[in-house]
Amino acid sequence: MLTAIVMVRTEPDRIPEAAQEISELSGISEVYSVTGEWDLIVMVRVRQHDELADVIADRLSKIEGVVETVTQIAFRTYSRHDLEDAFSLGMD
Repeated sequence: MLTAIVMVRTEPDRIPEAAQEISELSGISEVYSVTGEWDLIVMVRVRQHDELADVIADRLSKIEGVVETVTQIAFRTYSRHDLEDAFSLGMD
């Protein structure tokens, strides 16, 4: 599984709508509205490297109101949450 963190700048009046539309895209696991330089932080999780271009360049960046994106690709995951999910047998 590949993980990319995408910082998104939107038109100010489109933040909630853009966040909702982005969250509905296949390959998007989370969308956070944040303070600071960026309006949204988007977590993209895909199986193949080529899917990143499909999700980010071909769909996310074309959402109405998206002005700019910067993408960081994760090398490793150190989150306890992700490690627990990876080894879960689905038994709750």
